[in-house]
Amino acid sequence: MPRFAANLAYMFTERPLIERFGAAAAAGFKAVELQFPYDHAASAIKTEIDKHGLTQLGLNSPFGREGEFGLTAQPGREREFDTTFRQALDYAVAIGANAVHCLSGAVPPEQRPAAERTFIANLTRAADLAKEHGKIVLIEPINPRDRPDYFLNRVEHAADIIAKVGKPNVQIQFDFYHVQIVGGDLIKRFEKHLPLVGHVQIAGVPERFEPDVGEINYPAVFEAIDRLGWKGWVACEYRPRNRTEEGLGWARPYGVVPRSA
Repeated sequence: MPRFAANLAYMFTERPLIERFGAAAAAGFKAVELQFPYDHAASAIKTEIDKHGLTQLGLNSPFGREGEFGLTAQPGREREFDTTFRQALDYAVAIGANAVHCLSGAVPPEQRPAAERTFIANLTRAADLAKEHGKIVLIEPINPRDRPDYFLNRVEHAADIIAKVGKPNVQIQFDFYHVQIVGGDLIKRFEKHLPLVGHVQIAGVPERFEPDVGEINYPAVFEAIDRLGWKGWVACEYRPRNRTEEGLGWARPYGVVPRSA
């Protein structure tokens, strides 16, 4: 049975971030992931994680400038990438996170050849640093409808990048939401790339609501995840239609049960 984690950038947003850890635990989640927690002291976040007995998964590298959505594939910004990746890695170590997701960033079409070279070089350095702390580096194909000009769109491109980097701790963040929008054929593509997958996320398509609505047959996906032997967490990176707790009925058969229930 899949193990589900809460993405605290999307879920329980009725509360300040520092209160979402307790809300996730009360709702029955045993793991959480973050995106950009850097406005909060790592010690404060770690206190909440420990207080509620949660497993902390990954977090994102910083955005960069307005509209960039990441620096990893930005030519000429290597020094800034190194600084922000170190910030993210230090934060991950401090709170006990297992991974840093390196956002590639939005890149104009004419810069894509240079961006690929930059992406590979930056990931190579990042992987070596992360390895020193036992962490993994994640790259995520993101659909161009949500993020126009985002450098990394397809799982196949991510696999090619990983082959060129040649570091085993660089892995794919496989988000079924994005993969469905960019190509579909979810189960076969997940199976093909499973040896490179380091993390899994879900959301309904097309509105990014709970996984009980939309065009993805998530019960079939969850069965396939089990059958194919995925042992990691499956993170819920969706926008609740209403109050977060009201939309968690889909998760109860999978063991996400409120502590008071």
